[in-house]
Amino acid sequence: MSAKRIAVVTGANRGIGFEICRALARLGARVILTSRDEEKARDACRRLQAERLEAEPRRLDTADAGSIRDFGAHARDTLARVDILVNNAGIFIDGEKPALQADFDAVRRTMETNVYGPWQLCREIVPLMLRHGYGRIVNLSSGMGQLSDMNGGYAGYRLSKAGINVMTRALADELKGTNVLINSVCPGWVRTDMGGKEAPRPVEQGADTPVWLATLPDGGPSGGFFRDRQPIPW
Repeated sequence: MSAKRIAVVTGANRGIGFEICRALARLGARVILTSRDEEKARDACRRLQAERLEAEPRRLDTADAGSIRDFGAHARDTLARVDILVNNAGIFIDGEKPALQADFDAVRRTMETNVYGPWQLCREIVPLMLRHGYGRIVNLSSGMGQLSDMNGGYAGYRLSKAGINVMTRALADELKGTNVLINSVCPGWVRTDMGGKEAPRPVEQGADTPVWLATLPDGGPSGGFFRDRQPIPW
């Protein structure tokens, strides 16, 4: 990868997001590691720097439209461009409740962070990608959002992941014929704070396919849903 590629990763102070930053930095990208807590972003960057990897901390709260607009201004005025955007930030707060017993406050908060935030961020960043003729967008989704295998429970989280998949498909169609590729990825059940200690996959495995999609060559797939570098049903 060219050392000039600028990669923005949301929710990156821990878990899969942090591992994605580590992998992209190893590939030579200029990594902008974002978190809603700027000090946590700084701590995460220091951990990478201890491995002789470079990353720049930046506050970005995907549930806060003002924070997203501020980051968009920073991208335009300071970074000048963004080549890679990994929409990793997400919350899982509505629990196992069935749809008929949903806590709609939790559902709304989940949609704000998991869908509307990434959508607004794309609106800020995609014009920069189009201006420079290059872009790779990776949306962290989940098998829990697959309509082909939809079950009950966890209704808010499922809705949000189906929603991010809709955004992927819609933007991929609108960006057809450009060199801006956008895809969704299911990282699998990964051992993180969200996934828990019982999850079977190490964080490195969870980050592998997002990094692969973030570094696709020109002419690569767009508008797809992937797990383990293979397409999966919506």
